[in-house]
This record gives sequence, C-alpha cells and structure tokens, in this order.
Amino acid sequence: MPAEHLKRRSTPWRAAITPNNSHQLTRNSVSTHKFDLVNRRQFLYGASMGVAAFNILPGRLNGAESASPNEKLNVAGIGIGSQGGRDVDEVAGLGHNIVALCDVDENYAAKEFAKYPNAKRFTDYRVMLDTLGKEIDSVVIGTPDHTHAVIAMEAMRRGKHVYCEKPLAHSVHEVRELMAAAHRYNVVTQLGNQGHASATIRRLCEWVWAGAIGQVHTIHAGCDAFKNVYCQIPNLAKVDQHNDVPKGLDYDLWIGPAAFRPYSPLWVPWNWRGWMPFGGGAIGDWICHVVDPSFWALDLDAPATVQAEVTDYDPAKQGLSYPSATKITFEFPAKNTRGPVKLVWYDGDNTIPKPKDFPADDKIPGTGAILFGDKGMIVHGSHGGGGCHLVPDSVMEQYSGKNAPSEKITRIKGHAWDWADAIRTGRKAGSNFDYGGPLTQVALLGLIAIRFPGQTLKWNDKAVRFTNNDAANQYVNPEYRKGWSL
Repeated sequence: MPAEHLKRRSTPWRAAITPNNSHQLTRNSVSTHKFDLVNRRQFLYGASMGVAAFNILPGRLNGAESASPNEKLNVAGIGIGSQGGRDVDEVAGLGHNIVALCDVDENYAAKEFAKYPNAKRFTDYRVMLDTLGKEIDSVVIGTPDHTHAVIAMEAMRRGKHVYCEKPLAHSVHEVRELMAAAHRYNVVTQLGNQGHASATIRRLCEWVWAGAIGQVHTIHAGCDAFKNVYCQIPNLAKVDQHNDVPKGLDYDLWIGPAAFRPYSPLWVPWNWRGWMPFGGGAIGDWICHVVDPSFWALDLDAPATVQAEVTDYDPAKQGLSYPSATKITFEFPAKNTRGPVKLVWYDGDNTIPKPKDFPADDKIPGTGAILFGDKGMIVHGSHGGGGCHLVPDSVMEQYSGKNAPSEKITRIKGHAWDWADAIRTGRKAGSNFDYGGPLTQVALLGLIAIRFPGQTLKWNDKAVRFTNNDAANQYVNPEYRKGWSL
C-alpha cells in the first residue's frame, strides 16, 4: 500500500457492486472510474461478479466467527505508524492477540501504541524478538522498503510467520534470499498486496483463462497518483541542510542497512518512497497491486528484457530522486501455452494512452491497467483488479451473468484472514513469498533500468544478473552499511 497517503484519499468509489477488497482498496483519486451512474457496463460487471463480490470489511470478518481461543495467534507489529498499523488492526479484528508493537518513532506510532495498551512496546525489533522469544508466533512488517528484508529475515530465522508490506524488498538479491529463507525455516508468508484476496482478481483470471479476450499479448499499466511524493527532484537542493533528529526517533535504526545520510524531514517520516535509498518510487509502491492480476492470470515470471524512458532526468545529477515521469517496457518470453507478453508501465506525468476504438463512455485508468488480447480488452483499477470489465460491451455480455465462466479459484474472506488461516491450517497463503517475490522483482528490475535510461537491459533470471551491462549488476545486490547483513 502507499502507506503514507491513505488519509488524503477520497471516499470509496460508487460502484454498482463493490469488489471484495479490504479498507485499502481503490479510491476515487486512483481508480479506473468514478461510477456516478449505474450504466450498462457496470450492470454487466455486477452480474458477472454476483454474491462472491461481498466478503470482507476492514477489521472484521463478514459471515464468519472470530477465532476460538485455542486458534488465536500471538502477533507482533513492526513499523506501525502508518500502513503497518492498519495491517495490525486488521489482524486484531480477526480475533488474534497483539502481544508486541515495535517502532523507531514513538511519536509517529503513538496512536497505534495507544490502541493496544497491553502490548509490550519496543524500539528495536531485534530486542523484541530476543525478549519475547516464543511468545510471538508471527509478525506484521510495515516499515519503509529498505528495511523489509533485514527484519523479515530475522523474524523467519527465529521461526516466526511473516506478513510483509509490499514491495517485499529493496533489491533483487534480498528478494531471492527471503524466498529461500521462507522454505528453509518452513514459515507461512504473505506479501501485503491486499487485492490478491479479492473476488475481482479471481474473476479477471477466469476471464483470461476462458479466452474472453483471446491471447493476451500486451499490458499497459501505471499509476498517476501522488506525483509530488514519488518524485523528489524539487527537494534535492535541501538535502544537505542540517536538521536535528527529533526526540523520540531512533534515526540510526531507521536508516538500518542503507548508507548513512544525516537526518532530514524530507524522508522521515513522510516521502521516503520518492528517495532511491529508501523507497521504490511509484512502480515500487504500486506494481504489486496494479500488475498482480496480470501476473497471476498470465503466469508471468521474470522478464527477459527491460528498458526505461525517463523525462527531464539525469541519473548522475538527480540520482537520489526518482524521475517525474517514466515509461518502462518489460518483455516476458512465451511460457507454456501463452505467447510472449509485453508489459508497459507508466507513472508520474506519463499516463496510460487511450487505445484505438476505446469506448467513448469509458475512462482510461489513472492507476490501473488494460490487458490487450486479440479479441478484446480487460480494463481495471488497482488492488485486485478493482472495477474490472471487458471491452467491447459485446464481449462483456458474452462472459457475464449466467454466461460468466465457472469459478476456478476459491473465493476467500480477506488477505489477512488468508495469512492467518494458512498459519493455522499449515498451507501456503495466496501471495506467499514464492509469488510475491517474483512480482516484486519486476518492479526492482524496472528501478534499475531507470538508472540506465534508453538502454535495453537483458536479464538472466537463473544467473540473477544482466548479461549486457555490468554497471547495472551492482544494483542487483547493493552493499549494506557496516554492521548490517541478511
């Protein structure tokens, strides 16, 4: 989730049928549509979804009882000041015990601390894990991107199940290490791309598998939200200004494995997503939501090539910040019965272009995607394919209502529920690290390509390296600050 920005979002969009999503679902500011009227296309969409669209609301289960006492998990939250706190709240709403809370910023986390007066409080996650040991079954991680891997690894090493906000990690090497560790320590993992639990993403997959739009060959995806967060170029001149570290913030621990830089309110506690050492820009924040439906439906994995186009950006001069606009093209090779797929990502001032013959009464997603097949298109917003519908209307009619494809994927009660239930039943969660890791890796490869604009980088996934650019390989496994390791 774009953790820092939910407070500024508007109310949920007014759809004929509200997809099964949690409280972070697509909002007016980032959705495909603002459904003011129930038109023919929406009616068909609602009919195709049926009752499966209604499932979970934030913080509680619909139509299900809370866990019995002997099924409750003892959960610790790490990085709770923003999205991590919302994740903790959702787990607590399922009936589980919040036994510990950890945050490096006592002021930013104060409201969340106050919600759970019986939870033990910590600043350092390592001290928490040492102190409580077996009292903790599982952890929820909502810290900035650059500390996800070290925290998740430490938790798994101690046998804790892990729910980690997206993106899973800040480098390709970290992703690979976390995927391997989840197997090595036999723990249940879940990436925080909440829409993966929705009914809409399942319907989208079933449309693709039923051949509703034929062979999918191209995906246009993107995010046009929060441009002043993901691009920090206007603030570069202020980076070297001296600022005292606020009382109550353990800044050295906040920096963690990243190269040390003096404290700046430019990135703590807000806007760190727009700074390369700490966040992943728009693509890091959104690809695990926006591309998730295509990734699942088309069984995508690693791209063979990636190329970035950037606007008014010189990596040598502005390399701390992400560009004001990017267009990143990924080429995925053919796999099993599908052909090759091209994914084009747009963000900032670059937006998804309007396709030829696109309906006049439809709207291009600002944050969302269009899947192009040889028989039609699927258009959707963020978070589990919110608002997904088929284009043209004739195709929608053919695959909706009583003609909707049979359900191939079990509908579930929510993303946090899926993780907790997987822990209790000994199965894998839907967006476990084996799935969420490769999905995150797509974004991370795009972030490397931004540093080499205009160059086509060839990726060898088995060797975990680029074959035609040694300079790019240094960003696959960047060096940690002294004293930090996986």
